[in-house]
Amino acid sequence: MKTLWHGGIIYTMAAEGETVDAVLVADGKIEAMGSLKELKDEADLQIDLTGKVLYPGFVDSHMHMIGHGEKLLRVDLSKIDSSEDMKQQLIESTEGLASDEWFIGEGWNENNFPDRKIFHRVELDEISTSPMLLKRVCRHAILANSSALVLAGITKDTPDPEGGLIVRDADGEPTGYLLDAAQDLVADVVPEVSVEYLTKALQTSVDDLLALGLTGAHTEDMGYYGHYSKPLQAFKNVLGGKTKFRAHLLRAHSAFEEMMENASYVEPFVDPGPMKIFADGSIGGRTALLSKPYNDDPSTSGVAIHSDEELKRLVSVARKHGEAVAIHVIGDLGMEKALDAIEAHPVPKGKRDRLIHSMVLREDLVERMEKIDAILDLQPSFVTSDFPWVIERLGEERLEWSYAWKKLLDRGLICAGGSDAPIEEVDPKQGIYAAVTRRRPYETHDGFMPEEKLSRFEAVQLYTSGSAAAICKEHSRGILAVNYDADFSIFDRDLFQGNEEQILEAQVEMTVVDGEIMFEKGE
Repeated sequence: MKTLWHGGIIYTMAAEGETVDAVLVADGKIEAMGSLKELKDEADLQIDLTGKVLYPGFVDSHMHMIGHGEKLLRVDLSKIDSSEDMKQQLIESTEGLASDEWFIGEGWNENNFPDRKIFHRVELDEISTSPMLLKRVCRHAILANSSALVLAGITKDTPDPEGGLIVRDADGEPTGYLLDAAQDLVADVVPEVSVEYLTKALQTSVDDLLALGLTGAHTEDMGYYGHYSKPLQAFKNVLGGKTKFRAHLLRAHSAFEEMMENASYVEPFVDPGPMKIFADGSIGGRTALLSKPYNDDPSTSGVAIHSDEELKRLVSVARKHGEAVAIHVIGDLGMEKALDAIEAHPVPKGKRDRLIHSMVLREDLVERMEKIDAILDLQPSFVTSDFPWVIERLGEERLEWSYAWKKLLDRGLICAGGSDAPIEEVDPKQGIYAAVTRRRPYETHDGFMPEEKLSRFEAVQLYTSGSAAAICKEHSRGILAVNYDADFSIFDRDLFQGNEEQILEAQVEMTVVDGEIMFEKGE
């Protein structure tokens, strides 16, 4: 059946301001574009947009789809703005738990608290003696109470694992605050979840993503839920049947080789991606690896998750299988080490490496990035979450090449846009707004580092052509063109018109994947 979309504003995103009157779709692809008069006789079905605005499908270039579903299902601590309120929430949420039943909370952020309080395990013990694991918003740190530490075997004598830190008090006792690889000591003793649970979390996530106008996501879920086969089965259970949504799977380095040899997928709705590697941690937890110490804690420069030799070895393993790498890298020294590894083992032709976050840079690093085939995976909302406190962490002199989205685009680097949900809100409108204004919703200042603001067209490109180029699909997705995928995000208003707050206030009317309506407002 051939379907003709018409009667609204249809942006191709192939060039700024370019629109067409009508788009003819057949078998999930765009068959023709032109005027309604030219195409209406070829259509079996016509869909009148009644003035609504259609864009190529928005894709989140970096998130954790199952984690987002878990956040929707679990206690969400991310919006709590005082330590007193967090304590009260934990008291209410843990009431009635059995002594061996784990409580897992998502998203606390002490930078939102006036007192910047990080809870001590003893304080958590007063709330509940059931094992407790609280994930910091960055997912590079957790808090655990004494019950959880006992189950994990963490004592005063436990050494810091490579790439991690057990924070200790003046007596050398663990405080319950565990950074980066040290988190795994507790996470590894949490009972494994079932495929049924993962399927429920993923379905919850996909339903929400479609309602927010997203037609796809590049997602990392293969390293968190026991053997990779469990989350992979959840993706197969949810996608490709009645639910259409395009999930591009980053494969954790710990699971990569086994997945290369044994895993199967459900393309084009579940497809395999690069090897995911962590080079460093987060700025919030002071574990992002910097070339000079933190401005507000000169005792540390961050954490290298892997040695230089191991990082290069992991990249070489990906190359042995003809694959790209996706490296989480936030600090400038982390980027330096990532580039060393990539330059030592260049990416195969037809693939692109992915540098995820790329937040604290230097011009010499940018010059090196220009010479390799890599894309930068940016999260615009990090600007509004991290400023102004990040200035305390980095100091003024490091800001010129930090969160420098405009400079990176102007240098011709391919940039894609994502949320890193559940760390940030997944709504692409919030990311677009953050890229354009560099301030929180409805604030009135000129933005944090306003010279780095993107135009609205550039911001939307991050989620369309940028996300397509990230997986080398710029010739089949990301713009409206003949033979491209018929994935559309349809809003009630034009994101390029009106005041900037109109971006946030826009309502998703329809989300179309593979030519089929997967979400319709009011349905």
